Amino acid sequence: MFTSHVNNNLILEDWKTRPCILATMHSKETVIAPLLAEALGVTVTVPTGFNTDTFGTFTRDIIRVGNQLEAAKAKARAALSLTGADFALASEGSFGSHPNLPFIPSNLELILLLDTKHNLEVVGYHRTNAVIARGQVVHSPAEALEVATNWGFPHQGIILRVSERSARYLYKDTVTESDLLTIANTLLGSYFRSSIFIETDLRAHRCPPRRESIRAATLDLIKQCQNLCPVCSTPGFAITEVITGLPCSTCTLPTDQPKNLRYTCQVCHHEVLEPVSTTPTADPSVCIWCNP
Repeated sequence: MFTSHVNNNLILEDWKTRPCILATMHSKETVIAPLLAEALGVTVTVPTGFNTDTFGTFTRDIIRVGNQLEAAKAKARAALSLTGADFALASEGSFGSHPNLPFIPSNLELILLLDTKHNLEVVGYHRTNAVIARGQVVHSPAEALEVATNWGFPHQGIILRVSERSARYLYKDTVTESDLLTIANTLLGSYFRSSIFIETDLRAHRCPPRRESIRAATLDLIKQCQNLCPVCSTPGFAITEVITGLPCSTCTLPTDQPKNLRYTCQVCHHEVLEPVSTTPTADPSVCIWCNP
């Protein structure tokens, strides 16, 4: 509703003239670059020798420092420092329970666009339960292959390790059945070990469902970039606050249901409050006073 035509904005036009550095080593550019080129005319490049594992790994051998957004910012700024550029992208995934459905697994994918020339940060998100982090103890190479196949191997990458928590003897690049059987046999044959741990590889280039999640987050990023401030036309006129308190239709007291969304411009700080609900009141079933 705040969107203007993308060609009418000077910053969006400027983006077309500058290379955008994508902080990745796991082929995320194959998903992200075509979408940004088509929608925004942005040319995405990947730096040589950039190691994103230093910012944290899904295998837990390197713990991520900070939250998801902070990690993405750290990767983007490191890519800018490496290349001397001023325009970057970084994505970061997280896995855990759904925030509203505690027993449902969830993947939250975040992608950040950082423009230090214009002092802008724009973020896209996508949450899904289609990407599942799996792990299982197995006792033989044959069992390891059976579990891996059930999880979609070899299209879905598999990681073998001596135990769930050990960072030693961790094999990330198992790409064929022969590789998997050989590594599993080696691990099980060491020190008379009776079991090993197998888990899904969640890196983007080895996890097809996660690539789809990154694609969806990129589409949301594009949407946010095309959402322009109605006053100064700066991209990224985004939701900065969800205001609750929609009144109950029976007792009129405020509920915890969303009432308004606050949109804020990063440059001129213009704000807009937009109603969330199509009705002015909430159903009594969600009111803690009428339905305790």
